[in-house]
Amino acid sequence: MDLDPRDGITVAELIDMLSGYPADSLVEMSIIAPVNDGDDDITVDRYPIDGVMPWDEDEDGEPASVVWLVGGNDEDVDVFLDAIEIDPG
Repeated sequence: MDLDPRDGITVAELIDMLSGYPADSLVEMSIIAPVNDGDDDITVDRYPIDGVMPWDEDEDGEPASVVWLVGGNDEDVDVFLDAIEIDPG
């Protein structure tokens, strides 16, 4: 799938990308980052997706239809949800 140059993908594009995989496949988020600035070495952190969260404002307080896939270490996710006052259910 070719994407237009922009930050992120739409929900429809994500659904289309995932539609070719079995419905019972697990979804993870992989965060790729350099080990050190200016270094060619990278690290990959893998996290399960614990939930989906709408984010409705941009930096200027304007509406910005954005959806976050939320995941990480369980303790960190709990601290994050507490900080933004979301009840995980």
